Amino acid sequence: MTERKGCIEDIIFYNEENGYLVAAVSDESGEEGIVTGNLPMAREGSTYVFFGEDMIHPKYGIQFRFDSYKEVVPETESGIIAFLSSGAVRGIGRKTAELIVARFGKETLTIMEKDPRRLLEVEGIGEKKLEAIRESFGKHIELSAIIMFLQENGISTSYAGRIFRRYGDQAVSLIRENPYRLADEIWGIGFRTADNLAEKLGVGRDSRERIRACVKYVLMLEAGNGHTYLTLEELTQKTAGLLELSSEEVEDVLQPMAIEEEVRIERLDGRVCVFLMSYYEAETRVCSDLIRLIGEEHRPLFADVEGLILRAESQMGIRLEEQQIRAVESAANNGVCVITGGPGTGKTTIMGTIVRMFAAGEFEIAVAAPTGRAAKRITETSGFEAKTIHRLLEYSSLGEGDEGMYFARNEESPLDADVVIVDEASMIDILLMQALLRAMKPGSRLILVGDADQLPPVGAGNVLRDIIDSEIVHTVQLDRIFRQAQESLIVVNAHRINKGEYPYYNEKDKDFFFLKKGGDQRILETILELCRTRLPAYYEGLDPVRDIQVISPVKKGMTGTIHLNQALQEALNPPREDLAEKQLGSRLFREGDKVMQIRNNYDIAWRRIDDFSEGEGIFNGDIGFIHRIDPEMNEITVIFDENRAAVYDGTRFDELELAYAVTVHKSQGSEYPVVVMPMTWIPPVMATRNLLYTAVTRAKQQVTLVGDPSVMNQMVDNNRITQRNSGLKSRLRVFLDFEI
Repeated sequence: MTERKGCIEDIIFYNEENGYLVAAVSDESGEEGIVTGNLPMAREGSTYVFFGEDMIHPKYGIQFRFDSYKEVVPETESGIIAFLSSGAVRGIGRKTAELIVARFGKETLTIMEKDPRRLLEVEGIGEKKLEAIRESFGKHIELSAIIMFLQENGISTSYAGRIFRRYGDQAVSLIRENPYRLADEIWGIGFRTADNLAEKLGVGRDSRERIRACVKYVLMLEAGNGHTYLTLEELTQKTAGLLELSSEEVEDVLQPMAIEEEVRIERLDGRVCVFLMSYYEAETRVCSDLIRLIGEEHRPLFADVEGLILRAESQMGIRLEEQQIRAVESAANNGVCVITGGPGTGKTTIMGTIVRMFAAGEFEIAVAAPTGRAAKRITETSGFEAKTIHRLLEYSSLGEGDEGMYFARNEESPLDADVVIVDEASMIDILLMQALLRAMKPGSRLILVGDADQLPPVGAGNVLRDIIDSEIVHTVQLDRIFRQAQESLIVVNAHRINKGEYPYYNEKDKDFFFLKKGGDQRILETILELCRTRLPAYYEGLDPVRDIQVISPVKKGMTGTIHLNQALQEALNPPREDLAEKQLGSRLFREGDKVMQIRNNYDIAWRRIDDFSEGEGIFNGDIGFIHRIDPEMNEITVIFDENRAAVYDGTRFDELELAYAVTVHKSQGSEYPVVVMPMTWIPPVMATRNLLYTAVTRAKQQVTLVGDPSVMNQMVDNNRITQRNSGLKSRLRVFLDFEI
């Protein structure tokens, strides 16, 4: 690592949120250069010593990329004037800076820090202006102290602004007192980072604060694996293992945590279980709100249901089958109902009928789905406008990161809808279900539509399955495949897989194929060949990038999404001189790349290409294409839906990943013309029937599996569903038993 001292002459690009900077600097000899890195509250005229390395940018040449820095306090009078008039101190311009330095000389900065009231001796500075100067200069000193403290202890200075906004001038003392508070209160800082800091600050390995932080860390990790709780034994063992302490030492901390309502300890299904309070409250709230909706009196329809169904059938030019009629009647007669079934069983038709039935009675209707791509598909297939659940509930930002997000629609400001229909309900986790139910007004109806045999949600809980298994909600199971759907082997095989039967494939003029290949290298080569030439040649007009989706069960390995994306990028969008690139660690983005948004972002702005109208929000799972990479501004422009352009700055690059290949979980809620999937060894815990079923049902036009048929057969045979620790079914069951 080398160092470079320089004065910032020109700020080319600056991001206020994380302090990312591209700036022109000059050293004492007047030699100029470009520096890049995180520097909160950067100002032209300020001098720093930067620590980093020279990097050669393919377009902009040599740049000095710094990882850390220290501010150089100006010592000359001209340097002090330049610093004060740079904008670093509010209320001081060039003229005032010259007057202050004329009065105090080289002692100016010391006086401003130690005895700021002496500034009243300067012409033009009164009490009001003094207060503004003192506050601004004080913030500058405090932030500098925080930055130095973070750098000395190995924490990125990109967090400095967030920490200062949270703690103000008490930041360093509060962090020294309890470094683990950073993991709880600063978005982006986790337990590991806080623990490393704590060790450097001399916090004991058996500190109660360390154990408390690790307990919450373990519970959050397991929530990421789908569990709303851990048993007491599981939690103490996992936490003790991470901390290299005894289970007894962990248990000693749990009781105070429960008293302070950081966790909830209760006996559930004969086991002592420990919840983070947010998940305990979500489960209990979902249970009580479902029971409320079921038991409330609902506004009746203006006519008999049979007549309304006939009217809807006439409008749609269809005739419903008996199961479908029962589903529609269930929606009309119950406060909450579930309609579940696989592909080809008519769920979309049922939803259309239900909407028309309630619309005829002038009910306010809302149609929603957990993801943006699922909502878009509902709109395209049904003709009814659908929103994401987050958008329906007006998810808004109070500040940066998820810590500042909230739902504007709740019990105090409920939805106007009399009927809420949610498709792809298998994807709803417990926290999202809580938010939805909180926003439903008394007497409204909730209709959950989905395929309970698909993978459970990415988030914690197993809401749809728990509701069905509790038997407290009226449920209609659709199992008849309609004649048109029977012509598709995709649909037929989906149901065969679900019943534990091996799929049919390679039948003439059908849509389900299996290419038998041995070895991961041969499988990879075949997938590349299919995407690059064979499938586009077979299907006229098929775009190899836009219309073919490779889906893999895993991320790692030769046929995992990480390596597949790199190989497909090279095959379908190879480097060219006219295509700009952006290297981000091990990831490389190139203009023209297919990318996916991997978290909901309701604040990112977009503009339509056709009419220049604007909006906000790009959602988890949305797929787009990189239109432009601007290295100088550190920006990537992505086009979604072929019409919406969104600009990502350096703080949001981690929200994008290549999407030539995606995991089965990431494909949930989407449909693609053609799906290609490797069939090679994967960990047995993942080689399950419902994973294969979910992948196959993503395809509309064709499925091609590549590899070893025995792997597919093993997945069909393996009906093991990973058990999730979820208390919702038990809570609903308790109510049902009480009623009985």
